[in-house]
Amino acid sequence: MSDPVATEIRLRRASRVLEVSFSDGSRFELPFEYLRVHSPSAEVKGHGPGQEVLVLGKENVGIRAVEPVGQYAVKLVFDDGHDTGLYTWKYLHELGRERETKWARYLERRARARDSRGDAQRSK
Repeated sequence: MSDPVATEIRLRRASRVLEVSFSDGSRFELPFEYLRVHSPSAEVKGHGPGQEVLVLGKENVGIRAVEPVGQYAVKLVFDDGHDTGLYTWKYLHELGRERETKWARYLERRARARDSRGDAQRSK
């Protein structure tokens, strides 16, 4: 079976979600922050396993534009200037399917990073 294809994309600025519907009937609401911290760009993913970068401080990030890339992806232009990384239909579907797990993992990593930063500041 082939990967689902996005059939509709709606940018919902007021609720800060990107709504994506797919050919398999699935529909996901993906928060802007979630999309930003899971960007498929080298800046976030790194250039290989284990090189992922934890992106912090994107709670209020917005999306200025959704630009189509061929028939297989979109480029999201965030208002913090980030606009690299192509969100393929396959990756957007994965982000939707695995949202709870990926988001929980991110929140855990974010909390650990903030805790360790607080420990470093307290030890000064």
